Amino acid sequence: MPTYKQFPLADTAEGLTEADILSWHVKPGDTVTVNQIVVEIETAKAAVELPIPWAGVVTELHVEPGQTVEVGTAILTIDVDPGGAAAPAPAAAPAAAAAPAEEEEMKPLVGYGSKAVVTQRRARKGAAPALAPAAAVVAPPAPAAPAAPRGGYVPLAKPPVRKLAKDLGVDLHALTGTASGGVITRDDVHKAANGAAPVAAAASTVDAGYDPATRERRVPIKGVRKMTAAAMVQSAYTAPHVTEFLTIDVTPMMEFREKLKKSREFAGVKVTPLTFAAKAVCLAAKRTPDINAVWDEAAQEIVYKDYVHLGIAAATPRGLIVPKVRDADSLSLKELATALTALTDVAREGKTSPADMANGTITITNVGVFGVDTGTPIINPGESAILCLGAIKDQPWVVDGEIKVRKVLQLSLSFDHRVVDGQQGSEFLADVGALLADPAMAMTY
Repeated sequence: MPTYKQFPLADTAEGLTEADILSWHVKPGDTVTVNQIVVEIETAKAAVELPIPWAGVVTELHVEPGQTVEVGTAILTIDVDPGGAAAPAPAAAPAAAAAPAEEEEMKPLVGYGSKAVVTQRRARKGAAPALAPAAAVVAPPAPAAPAAPRGGYVPLAKPPVRKLAKDLGVDLHALTGTASGGVITRDDVHKAANGAAPVAAAASTVDAGYDPATRERRVPIKGVRKMTAAAMVQSAYTAPHVTEFLTIDVTPMMEFREKLKKSREFAGVKVTPLTFAAKAVCLAAKRTPDINAVWDEAAQEIVYKDYVHLGIAAATPRGLIVPKVRDADSLSLKELATALTALTDVAREGKTSPADMANGTITITNVGVFGVDTGTPIINPGESAILCLGAIKDQPWVVDGEIKVRKVLQLSLSFDHRVVDGQQGSEFLADVGALLADPAMAMTY
């Protein structure tokens, strides 16, 4: 007899509570093997592909792309014994073939397949009680008669539009969508709520959440943006931030960079100002260990780290993420350059794993790549300092009493004043500046 199992959304990173479904790699009726990738999700700050632990035939997808799902929620049902003898079909109640209204609405979006099993789902607010577990091969109980005639019509609408309709008390079954393919839009729902008939609108703007009546566009807060916002608010209102600034002449550093490009040892290695900054941070942190420590509120302790897990803030198509270079203080300049190149390449592809973004000790953010001079960065939670690199520009600079055009860089350092006093913060920033202004200073460290 068929044996059905449900595949729940797993916690792919410590403390994960929800994730967004990005795309399905399977559909109902597909045969899958053990550890085959079936879905791509977006967690706190990374896209993650999930393998399924069983082999069998996919019978149902419970969520659609774009939907936010809580950890533990069943997202897929699979028949792990598709070759088994079919169970005898029990006598069904007269209305057993009809699906409950809430389930009926989801059919065209999640690709329902026919099966003789009722799946257990996370209860929705205002929805009917949970159905029987998937392990029981039984016919579904007869649902209550619909509140209004459905006539077999299944409304097409995206999850945010369905929620809007529910909040406004609009019955989607009574609407005809004006977007391409008959999809119901936010504008359709608003007009129905105001007693007006839907008017055809361009799908390209409405589907993006654009409201012609207000000339506004709404985008759900989720995924990377949601988690970044929560982390930044938590940091800004927990750690007392102090920011200091330093402007330096980095002409010697840029000249040294050109020498490295021509050397045999660094052939094919991408050495950037960020590479020098990473090395400088690691060296300076050894002289000022407070900068690499962290405040433990629960234990009422300051935890000093004898290693540097260097965070690099990276702008990606999915938003800002901060992957780490583990034990960066143990790497040579060449090894750092290679590690930074690999880290940024993976980040831009959206393949950085949650584990690669955890447990950093200090971070560098490079706003100079956007042509910005400097900024006041917010410290990443769990750390005590963040260094900001500005743009390197040709500017007049006094050298040996004469004004010359030099390569000038502005640095800023934000630090947690509970852990780092002004003296320690200033000394660290001065050390980083000295190393960038004259890389030969590293010989003295």
